[in-house]
Amino acid sequence: LTGKEALTQFPSLGAPGGSGPGQGHVKQCELLQLSRKQRRLCRREPGLAETLRDAIRLGVLECQFQFRSERWNCSLEGRPSLLKRGFKETAFLYAVSSAALTHSLARACSAGRMERCTCDDSPGLENRKAWQWGVCGDNLKYSTKFLKKFLGQKRIGKDLRAKVDIHNTNVGIKAVKNGLKTTCKCHGVSGSCAVRTCWKQLSPFHEIGRLLKLRYDDAVKVFSTTNDAMGHSELAGPHRHGHSGKQPALPRPTDLVYVEDSPSFCRPSKYSLGTAGRTCSREGNCDSMCCGRGYNTQSRLVTFSCHCQVQWCCYVECQQCMQEEVVYSCKQ
Repeated sequence: LTGKEALTQFPSLGAPGGSGPGQGHVKQCELLQLSRKQRRLCRREPGLAETLRDAIRLGVLECQFQFRSERWNCSLEGRPSLLKRGFKETAFLYAVSSAALTHSLARACSAGRMERCTCDDSPGLENRKAWQWGVCGDNLKYSTKFLKKFLGQKRIGKDLRAKVDIHNTNVGIKAVKNGLKTTCKCHGVSGSCAVRTCWKQLSPFHEIGRLLKLRYDDAVKVFSTTNDAMGHSELAGPHRHGHSGKQPALPRPTDLVYVEDSPSFCRPSKYSLGTAGRTCSREGNCDSMCCGRGYNTQSRLVTFSCHCQVQWCCYVECQQCMQEEVVYSCKQ
């Protein structure tokens, strides 16, 4: 999240504490693993610490949802070691964390949780009318501007890993930008459009997470090459279909990039806990997730609500039913 570690195991993944007025936000800033510059910015921005907590939680939950059926399930265990390497999984962590922070900052501005920003002020949007109708646009413009300042991105010379991390961070920011939509609502007598209110609205974060997972599946392995015309090094990948010329193909701004092949994540290591004991789908991913070790089959009884009926007035009455459920889990 900070540019050096995309998603660190912060204490903020629990319930926030000390969130009272006054110096409460300063105490929250001290709990986050931030650089000196970032902590200084955090202290000056009431509401930022809470927004950072929201972003961390949003990024972690979305990552775990997208990888729930994969060998690497985005668990917090092993993440510090993972972030030191240049795997595809590292690329996704940088992208999803920057996307979560961009998304959370924009939403915090429009929700009034940040003191230094408010609704989107893009040209053509009549904010006074928007406020009159109770609509406030997500402020992506302020979010992206502040994020670049917060992360402190600089032009890196020949450091391949730094270039890769910055590229993947920007992929996450672009994914949020691409999901920004202009939403309009008409107001008037009998459905006429005498007054039209428009505002900027971000896509739900699940859509952004799904897009980044697709980018992960098609991630590009890159190396550093020197651009003779420009006189500096840049990222380069394998030739794409239809690409002409002797120069390697440059990754697209929307490509997630990595520099080294991932481990199997089958056995416990410093990167993950392995897949032993993980539940899987026999028709779906058991063979892949269990890495050829096979899986255990267990039957259990589960209780659920059934035969629900709406009673007069205003409540639902259900019976409790039981059914047998078969669970598959990877062997040791």
